[in-house]
Amino acid sequence: MKYQNIAVIYGSDSSEWEVSCRSGEFTASRIDDSKYSIYEIFARFGKWYLVSFRKRGAMRIKFPEEARPEVNKNDFSVNIYGEHIKFDFAFIMQHGTPGENGLLQGYLEMLGVPFSSCRSFVAAVTFDKYSCKSYLRDVDFVRLAPDMLIRKGADVEAFTEAVGKKLGWPVFVKPTSGGSSFGVTKVHSAAKMPQALSCAFMEGAAVIVEKAIEGREFTCAAYYDGKDVKALPVIEIVTRNEYFDYDAKYNGSSEEICPAKIDDALASSIKDVTCKIYKHLGCAGVVRADYILGEDGLYFLEVNTIPGMTNASLVPKMVRAAGLDMTDFLTDLIESV
Repeated sequence: MKYQNIAVIYGSDSSEWEVSCRSGEFTASRIDDSKYSIYEIFARFGKWYLVSFRKRGAMRIKFPEEARPEVNKNDFSVNIYGEHIKFDFAFIMQHGTPGENGLLQGYLEMLGVPFSSCRSFVAAVTFDKYSCKSYLRDVDFVRLAPDMLIRKGADVEAFTEAVGKKLGWPVFVKPTSGGSSFGVTKVHSAAKMPQALSCAFMEGAAVIVEKAIEGREFTCAAYYDGKDVKALPVIEIVTRNEYFDYDAKYNGSSEEICPAKIDDALASSIKDVTCKIYKHLGCAGVVRADYILGEDGLYFLEVNTIPGMTNASLVPKMVRAAGLDMTDFLTDLIESV
């Protein structure tokens, strides 16, 4: 194996920190402990603590919350019972800042520590929905919903009027950064825009407003296996709510059909588009892209460079549907860096 000590970093400074913990714990539990020693790090608001560790071939040892060793960020290491452990690979499972927007990646790049996700610049670009769409505006393999950008402090009344004229109703109001549908609202009229914008601005200083595209919702993940970029099976998302919001994602108000019950040509097309987006943006690790299939074609919604990795999350479902073993899949991700 290339690496010995794998640090799985979870928690975050965003609203998604609890989801991140669940993703990180699941990922750590599935990494092959016959090949690596695994260390779970909870990182939030600048404080990094070792939650547990599992030496190669040994049992998992968990620290009481009040006795968790603090990670030394000067050299990305920790002292455990008098032993100095230096991590030589980071598996990033932080949803939101700093693990998904390039800050954590930049830190690891400066230290020369390999990690599981996109490089810092790519992470910064893809984390911002407006920036990511801007990188894809000229491609010919996927459509983009018309959109407008507003920053905190701008004239909301004038912006709302412009949205009505340019995009029409309904629209989706989203923070440009963040995930798990925090701060997202579907707006059907100008009267509801101020409230929707206020909600979105609670998650960040910039908001993207997109024309709502009606159609079927799909998601697909791609990853680099050390030789080539490959796509996992397509999932169709059927929600009982008005759209795939937080409740639908985490409280069972949706059905995730994996693999999607679509013809081979459409499945192949979505996989092909996902791989093209992955390569065009310069992604690394495993990345999930979300789409709406409208009447006039496939529309790109957003890309998730640190997708959810709980047992019930979309990517693990795709891995199982592909007939792959999750532990082997994670080993491939680690060893391909």
